[in-house]
Amino acid sequence: MPLTTADRPRVGPQQMSVDEVVRQTGTDVERGLSSAAAALRLVELGSNTLPPQRQRGWVVQLLSQLNHPLIYVLLAAATLTALLGETVDASVVFAVVVVNAVIGFLQEAKAERALDALAAMVRTEATVLRDGVASRVSSDDLVPGDLVALEAGDKVPADLRLTRTGELDVDESALTGESAPVGKDPAKLPPDTVLADRVNMAFSGTLVTAGSGRGFVVATGADTEIGHVHQLVGDTATVATPLTRKLDRFSKLLTFVILGLAALSVAVGLVRGQPLGSMVTAAVALAVGAIPEGLPAAVTVTLAIGVARMARRQAIVRRLPAVETLGSTTMICTDKTGTLTANAMTVRVVVAGGVRHDLTGIGYDPDGEVTPSVDAAARECLLAGLACNDARIVHEDEKWTAVGDPTEAALVVSARKAGLGPDDVPPRLDVLPFSSDRQYMATLHPGGLVYLKGAVERILDLAGTTDHTGAEDLADGGLRVLATATARLPEGAELTEEALRGNVVLLGLQAMHDPPRPEAIEAVRECRAAGIEVRMITGDHPATARAIAGHFDIPADAVYARVTPEEKLRLVKEFQAQGHVVAMTGDGVNDAPALRRADIGVAMGRGGTEVAKQAADMVLADDNFSSIRAAVEEGRAVFDNLRKFIIWTLPTNMAEGLVILAAVLLGTALPILPVQILWINMTTAVALGLTLAFEPREPDVMRRPPLPPSLPLMTAQVVRRILFVSAILLVGSFAAFHWQLASGASLDQARTVAVNAFVAAQIAYLLNCRSLENFRSGVGLLANPWLLAGIGATVVLQLLLTYLPVMNTLFHTAPIGWGAWGFVAVLALLTFVLVELAKWLARRAVSPSSVPGS
Repeated sequence: MPLTTADRPRVGPQQMSVDEVVRQTGTDVERGLSSAAAALRLVELGSNTLPPQRQRGWVVQLLSQLNHPLIYVLLAAATLTALLGETVDASVVFAVVVVNAVIGFLQEAKAERALDALAAMVRTEATVLRDGVASRVSSDDLVPGDLVALEAGDKVPADLRLTRTGELDVDESALTGESAPVGKDPAKLPPDTVLADRVNMAFSGTLVTAGSGRGFVVATGADTEIGHVHQLVGDTATVATPLTRKLDRFSKLLTFVILGLAALSVAVGLVRGQPLGSMVTAAVALAVGAIPEGLPAAVTVTLAIGVARMARRQAIVRRLPAVETLGSTTMICTDKTGTLTANAMTVRVVVAGGVRHDLTGIGYDPDGEVTPSVDAAARECLLAGLACNDARIVHEDEKWTAVGDPTEAALVVSARKAGLGPDDVPPRLDVLPFSSDRQYMATLHPGGLVYLKGAVERILDLAGTTDHTGAEDLADGGLRVLATATARLPEGAELTEEALRGNVVLLGLQAMHDPPRPEAIEAVRECRAAGIEVRMITGDHPATARAIAGHFDIPADAVYARVTPEEKLRLVKEFQAQGHVVAMTGDGVNDAPALRRADIGVAMGRGGTEVAKQAADMVLADDNFSSIRAAVEEGRAVFDNLRKFIIWTLPTNMAEGLVILAAVLLGTALPILPVQILWINMTTAVALGLTLAFEPREPDVMRRPPLPPSLPLMTAQVVRRILFVSAILLVGSFAAFHWQLASGASLDQARTVAVNAFVAAQIAYLLNCRSLENFRSGVGLLANPWLLAGIGATVVLQLLLTYLPVMNTLFHTAPIGWGAWGFVAVLALLTFVLVELAKWLARRAVSPSSVPGS
């Protein structure tokens, strides 16, 4: 019977002999399965594909935009308003809810399309032996028991138990995080062998870099290691963003407060002998006024603007709330291979003739320099590495990539930097291929010339020396060191190890590693300066991980090596339990579960696997860690602008509710009617409040620590600000209303002045909110042209409300004189001055040495 998921935990194929695998899978070691048996198993077990992701229909996606407590409150208020016959008021609230849902739906769909355009989907084919005949088939059609042949350049199509290897090397970095290709050996292994050390297995989705081999399919589809990770991703729940959690708590509190105030107004009105119907109407008006119905739309639009800004900085956001989450990030758990490093072996040092030569450049791009310039000894060392080589580099899609073994490709690049190319290599007559036993490679050229490259100890042994102090020094620096050598054999002599021994002359050393990206080093430094912890979580070897971490000044206790996908997921959960907002970066299949669980999952767009991209909230189009820093910067700016809108809009809504409540408690006429409150909310939330979403970043955005995740949305400072400004708006509108009545104005004129005073104070307070703590003297109004446009539009709308006859009829307003406008202007100026004075006093309380405008 074929191996299944249920079998693997008991007896894994890595601990079985080839004969045992043959018996269990019912196949043949040379001929493979019969075509009939393969067809039958395909019907019984299904195709070799991962289960498709559960896709939500567009209706569900659209309705999910309404899944928010604040929206529930708005819908309830709008429904009650409609039942009371106030169809205009109810229609306005319903329209706000619908617009918010549509904006959120369209933005998420746009992000998904951007990701789809980024992905390049290819179908894998495999060479399979059935009935003893080799043929190319789609990987979808493979079944357990199939005998698959592997060659350099192949993508492994399923999990294989290897039966034969010929210098087979496989790049498993996408699955295990191991940066160097893994040499394969078909011998059985102990039961407790970890995934990264199962050298008798080839796993689905990994890449053959060198050699050849054969193996039996022991797992397909969901039963493969990649399938296991895929299931782990599907079973991992995402977490709500910090702002979402805070808004949920705030919405519940706000609902309680609004219901309490509405009930109080009804009770007081009934005690005063007012009709029940009018009191219920007043209570609904209070509720609608106090609810910030513009908040959901503002949150969505602000996040959408953040998405656009991040896209310009190479960060494609798949899930809208992820923008805000970046601004709250307190810890980045970063993968090593391909994220902090280039995922491309690079020669850094060449030692030849007693001279050390340093090479610049990263990856497989041959653009680089050798310092000091190459002399004869260094040239021979580099030429040996180029001649004794089966790899090559190609330029495709505006980047250089390796074809063949990454280590050999690094030697090709180092030679190219010295001006050496294929034309400099003499014709090859014979070769001793690299093997795990031999640990070196040798090539024979005309005239008996031999070039060798390999492990330092083996080359030195052939050369008859043991002095490799220089190699040890390079290895201690985290570099992988290869030795190059030459020999002369008699013309026509056969290339054998016996012929070489004693004739080998050491040419030099080439030391390489998977280098850290220079821009990533700076990005990590800036993230740490911004109060964000950076931890490395990788499946690579501990020594390699620590060596790379040293380049980034990441302390040893923040480095987690040889980590499995389950352990990565567990670490993310532990950090979240400690109160951190965790961003997880990665590009491999092994990163996918942790990417999904993290508060913000960040995948690599170019080098990342599809599994990682689908699990992530954000994809970096340029695979550059520095783009994460840029995204965090934009995220903080978005979070700042959201806070500015919230702190701007809440006093407005509170003051509107308090105006109704105060009038009921005092038994006076309403200074502002419910329909006028709807006008204020409808116009200012869009024309004024949304302009804060376009505010430029404040200069210290990456020089301050992130706000603690536990910090509530309504801090004591925020509450004080809201109460202070609400009091200004309440007193100002009442003062304007009663001053006009005392001056002989009509009721409609008095209310018109109160409405204009209210809006003018909102405009002034909008300028205060461009910075919540400081006076933004260094940032002029032209830095945000939308702000000026919004103020201009609001002024025009207020003039229409005041002087247009049809507006006078609809909203019970009336034309007013110049004296009334003077009062409105004075109130606006007074609001601005009082709030800036309060900000200055708050700064003085925190730092007595601070000065205004600091």
